[in-house]
Amino acid sequence: SGPRAAPSGILLHPSKVVREAPGRGRAACLRSGIPVRSSSLPLFSDAMPAPTQLFFPLIRNCELSRIYGTVCYCHHKHLCCSSPYFPQSRLRYTPHPAYATFCRPKENWWQYTQGRRYASTPQKFYLTPPQVNSILKANEYSFKVPEFDGKNVSSVLGFDSNQLPANAPIEDRRSAATCLQTRGMLLGVFDGHAGCACSQAVSERLFYYIAVSLLPHETLLEIENAVESGRALLPILQWHKHPNDYFSKEASKLYFNSLRTYWQELIDLNTGESTDIDVKEALINAFKRLDNDISLEAQVGDPNSFLNYLVLRVAFSGATACVAHVDGVDLHVANTGDSRAMLGVQEEDGSWSAVTLSNDHNAQNERELERLKLEHPKNEAKSVVKQDRLLGLLMPFRAFGDVKFKWSIDLQKRVIESGPDQLNDNEYTKFIPPNYYTPPYLTAEPEVTYHRLRPQDKFLVLATDGLWETMHRQDVVRIVGEYLTGMHHQQPIAVGGYKVTLGQMHGLLTERRTKMSSVFEDQNAATHLIRHAVGNNEFGTVDHERLSKMLSLPEELARMYRDDITIIVVQFNSHVVGAYQNQE
Repeated sequence: SGPRAAPSGILLHPSKVVREAPGRGRAACLRSGIPVRSSSLPLFSDAMPAPTQLFFPLIRNCELSRIYGTVCYCHHKHLCCSSPYFPQSRLRYTPHPAYATFCRPKENWWQYTQGRRYASTPQKFYLTPPQVNSILKANEYSFKVPEFDGKNVSSVLGFDSNQLPANAPIEDRRSAATCLQTRGMLLGVFDGHAGCACSQAVSERLFYYIAVSLLPHETLLEIENAVESGRALLPILQWHKHPNDYFSKEASKLYFNSLRTYWQELIDLNTGESTDIDVKEALINAFKRLDNDISLEAQVGDPNSFLNYLVLRVAFSGATACVAHVDGVDLHVANTGDSRAMLGVQEEDGSWSAVTLSNDHNAQNERELERLKLEHPKNEAKSVVKQDRLLGLLMPFRAFGDVKFKWSIDLQKRVIESGPDQLNDNEYTKFIPPNYYTPPYLTAEPEVTYHRLRPQDKFLVLATDGLWETMHRQDVVRIVGEYLTGMHHQQPIAVGGYKVTLGQMHGLLTERRTKMSSVFEDQNAATHLIRHAVGNNEFGTVDHERLSKMLSLPEELARMYRDDITIIVVQFNSHVVGAYQNQE
């Protein structure tokens, strides 16, 4: 079942529909609720934020009341009571009902939605195209690889990236960097849950662990000797970051000490006899070691109360990661969780095809289900995965952090009791998952895929699941491919079973023709893709009115329609890739 249109014309995902249970009334749990107002006060005040004011005509016209007739709300952002009548597939983490923050119906909401009816035609306040562009382009970033940089000619022309938040604050992160002491480029997207602390830490630390894992023994010795003697360090990475992509300065010393311990161990383990670096093994070791350090830092704690709370927040929240390492024609993708890497291939006839370079680690992956069951006793076969979630709670089966699914019960209690009061008061950290007998249930070990680039491989799309939930992979590759080549192959208009008159069809064709001049107005491929993901209508074209409505949704409702979206589009240099093949 695909997305369907809500009465207001906004794209509504089936998983977000609040269904009514016969005989039980309507009850739904939203991640963040609409505040309760006394019956003596007006439902909406004049002092609303701009997005709410823009969306107000929709609410005033009762267009949403059929969906959100009676709203429940939770007092905690990441906890929601488990109800079989509210699909919680949009929530990455759902606690057991016995430990959840209970929800209660919002007083007077139904009487307002039923009682406030307007006979006059409401005015419509939509975002203008410049306002839409301003929102879509706020986080975009582009980088073009220099043609001559004194090193090997790169097989990467450059990349575009962008983010569109649904959560406040956004829980996704992204990273891109050029490896300076080895060949290649690193790019990755990180999808956080139960907060953004873990995704933030992984986004700024993981590439250092990968780079160190790829360094030869001699270079590691040079770096260690420089630290020991107080000399300047060799730069390892050249970061390509948007101003909004920040580093945690407060934790930099802690993170550096953990990284140094890692490269010291690599020096001790490697005598320098072997010079060949196995990229796949390096990626796996880097993922596992960073997750281990996140866990260890939380157990040890820190005398600084701020840092102590930070490392605990990082460990108790979680994040998935999808990282690509491109070195010449060698493309490795390391994936932990349910973000995806998709290769765009241009066929001889000019059409586009999608090649998936990662596997989702969730209940839809039969091999993942089998792996989990084999790692635990047979008597837990029915409880390890319940309702398509790990222990009935977590959607991804692999992730960084999430020590609630890795530590023993005794260790969890000991760390929480000795931790700061803020942690002890956090209901997310206090409860124990049900059927928790043989931890760890969760791993950060990535699944690594190798692909040898060919001239027909034009680009790579890395994106969090917020994109793949709204668009099919073939549509993603086609839209990006047409954007990068500047060619737009018109597809027959599909009406999807709707009864369309001749006049309506003429209107659709006329509208499409008028929009052709602005199809490629975006200067960033990731922005162009987000525009389609959010604004596509049932006919497969970007509808400005729909796009305006979706971007005008207040924070309380945005998460009900979509997830955070983070995209990186990497463009390959076909001439360089072809030259590599000719040399061999």
